[in-house]
Amino acid sequence: MTLGNEPDRPRPEDGPPATNKPMMVAAGVLLAIPIIALMWVPSYAKDEPELWGFPFFFWYQFLWVFLCSAMTYTAYRLTLAARGISAGKR
Repeated sequence: MTLGNEPDRPRPEDGPPATNKPMMVAAGVLLAIPIIALMWVPSYAKDEPELWGFPFFFWYQFLWVFLCSAMTYTAYRLTLAARGISAGKR
């Protein structure tokens, strides 16, 4: 309750969620790894070694589909944990 021109006090739920900075940095690194790895073209612009008859370029790119999914999910879970939110409370 406020009287006259007295401003309301901010409530804890009004502000940004508290975060664990090292966990958020780890989540950011996990999201940056695939971007950097796939932008570094000389690392995969080759034909050898082959896997089941597929040139390196193709199976390396396809492998990153699964790696990106795993890293994105892990970063998501780290972000929830850093904010103190359990997966069931979303």
